[in-house]
Amino acid sequence: MEKFTSCKLAILECLKNKYYAIAHLHKEEKIMDMHIHDCYEIYYSISGGKQFLIDNRFYDINPGDLFIINQFESHYLTQINNMVHERIIISIYPDFLKEISTTKTDLNHCFTERNQLFNHRISLNKEQQHRFLYYIGKITTLNEFGSDILERVAFMEMMVMINSLFINNHSSEIADSNFQYNQQVQEILTYINQHITEVITVEQLAKQFYISTSYICRIFKATTGTTINKYINARRITIAKSLLTMGLGVGEVCEKCGFNDYSNFLKAFTKAVGISPKKYGQYSAS
Repeated sequence: MEKFTSCKLAILECLKNKYYAIAHLHKEEKIMDMHIHDCYEIYYSISGGKQFLIDNRFYDINPGDLFIINQFESHYLTQINNMVHERIIISIYPDFLKEISTTKTDLNHCFTERNQLFNHRISLNKEQQHRFLYYIGKITTLNEFGSDILERVAFMEMMVMINSLFINNHSSEIADSNFQYNQQVQEILTYINQHITEVITVEQLAKQFYISTSYICRIFKATTGTTINKYINARRITIAKSLLTMGLGVGEVCEKCGFNDYSNFLKAFTKAVGISPKKYGQYSAS
């Protein structure tokens, strides 16, 4: 399998072939705003970094950390080190993972199981890191008779490993110290997510937390790397994608996900996802 040097190209390849694709990146591409895409993502950090914002949770990034992100979770890499930022990103088409699962072994489990104790991050020990990189190497270097079969087997073994680690990692309560964040901004994020379907303005948030609009904008951007309005839009689009996959109409989805203007919803959704909400709903139903 070809190993891409661009995350965006890997995502396009994954969606085009309805399969999976791997990107090995050594330096930063143009930093994207908080975003969502139609494939699962496994993010493995080789060099470490600074901070990951996934939905409303902050994570520090250390070498050997592996993050599991599904197609509905908005995410944004913040405060990265632009000099050294080596990582491997695997984009996986959700239906492909369903196809290779069995009634006893659901390889989607790590992407679909979400509860109060959920943690997007699995910190791999040295042995697990070597094993993960062994699978990546095998998948991307095979060039012999039967390599397509061997590649798929190696990928399945890797997904069994990741799901097993995920299950073990979530069998006990997760300490709050696993999530690093600015406490005041965390409270703002919690409030936004609790009222995401309602009208939310910067002025309203500032009044809610008894601070000025300039201060709330400054601490939010400094902590998350994105603006309040961009974060709200990304979270609402995340909800919209989930509702559209359930078969709801575009107008109803617009109302339920908190957009109070239909034309703004169409524009924001199309910009973030790449296709209109109507096409996305049809695509998801097919």
